[in-house]
Amino acid sequence: MEIKIELFRRRTVKGNTVYLTDSIENVPEDIFSHAEMAYARSLNKKDKVKVVHFNRLPYYDIIAIIPEKVRTDLDVEQIRRLGNDVLGFLNKNKQKEVSLEVRLSDQSLAQNFLEGMILGNYEYLKYKTDHKSQKHLETVLVRHSLIEFVHLFELQRIQKAMTFTRDLVNEIPSELTSITFPKRVKEFLGELPVKVEVLSKQKIVALKMGGLLGVNRGSVDEPTFTIIEYKPKKAVNKKPYVLVGKGVMYDTGGLNLKPGASMADMKCDMSGAAAVAGAMYMIAASQLPVYVVGLVPATDNRPGGNAYAPGDVLTMMNGKTVEVQNTDAEGRLILADALAYAQKYDPMLVIDMATLTGAAHAAIGHYAVVGMESGASGMFERLHDAGEEVFERIVEFPFWDEYADQLKSNVADMANIGGKYAGAITAGKFLEKFTDYPYIHLDIAGPAFMEAAWNYWPKGGTGVGVRLCYQFLKAESERQAK
Repeated sequence: MEIKIELFRRRTVKGNTVYLTDSIENVPEDIFSHAEMAYARSLNKKDKVKVVHFNRLPYYDIIAIIPEKVRTDLDVEQIRRLGNDVLGFLNKNKQKEVSLEVRLSDQSLAQNFLEGMILGNYEYLKYKTDHKSQKHLETVLVRHSLIEFVHLFELQRIQKAMTFTRDLVNEIPSELTSITFPKRVKEFLGELPVKVEVLSKQKIVALKMGGLLGVNRGSVDEPTFTIIEYKPKKAVNKKPYVLVGKGVMYDTGGLNLKPGASMADMKCDMSGAAAVAGAMYMIAASQLPVYVVGLVPATDNRPGGNAYAPGDVLTMMNGKTVEVQNTDAEGRLILADALAYAQKYDPMLVIDMATLTGAAHAAIGHYAVVGMESGASGMFERLHDAGEEVFERIVEFPFWDEYADQLKSNVADMANIGGKYAGAITAGKFLEKFTDYPYIHLDIAGPAFMEAAWNYWPKGGTGVGVRLCYQFLKAESERQAK
């Protein structure tokens, strides 16, 4: 459920109130008795308890305390989690509305608190016939003078983008296909100043995208290639940043069929594509002065019809030939054509996002994104910093040329899989062969789809990548404008 954040100047009716503070001494004395304050201090001793609530029947007064260390270190992630903790209490007690009183020395930290609330209030109920929501909070009222309009509008855009992205990832395979995906994206972007072009199979054939066409051979749905272009008049960059998202709408593994248990969540194999769409919304809706292009190759990977098979050789858009040794390594094949297509833009930087390998997930779990870079060291460092700010952290893996030796083929220019080890890296090295520009590869297989809720990340699609790319490009536009 999306939360409405509304401003007020003066409340006339009593109701649930959260007092967000960095010190218990800053809460209003006329609200809490001496005994209540003593109780709150005892619970908060040594920062052990950060949320203290008092039942006023029928509403609650809640003190949410940002620990001194968090405030000193500007650990905004802990503030987001504090917001989610308060949200959890309100939802558990079926409260629909709460007002926020900010008692902070740095009032801007309230934005992070609210962000934790809106990110944590998501749930996917489309196919629940009873529609009984476990998320009851509908409205947060904030005093007019305590939050800047720019922060309020940014929070609203984050919520809308993340809800859309998560909904796409959670959608069932029969409803979200290579045909319906670009339609939903085009509708979502609506009146924003972006150009959306969807290439049909005929155009994909003309472009000789052998990777995308090869993976699509087992499907009844034709492939698409979606191009989203945002080019403001006063962009700080002439060469665009290009975001590429893996759009495998459903992955059975092809003829190298996945085991049943491994296939159950493979509707999430288009999380990279969804993240690109969500990020493009955030960038355009925020009117960032930065030229950005989003590219999404889309198909599913099925074993039907004339499905491509191990032993086949595909000719990619850039003319390279690839021996298919495993049809379950399909994502890199469609991304390779998209990366080759990106060359036409002479880009400043290309970032791809993909649920590419189980090896990345196995290496670091759901706690971070695996990243690699080629010719983009400075920008990678800044992307890493953006990841720290939004808590979509990036762990850099080595990108040494020796890993590419595993991709040698006896019958083609290269194989589509490497050896037994370092699967996340060899997948990245495969993709690198289709680039001639500064390039960052992000394997989001771990955090893209959760088996259980974690902090404000919901079970199912998380929307990872949206806030990361937005934060990075926001900072890039500010840096280049100086």
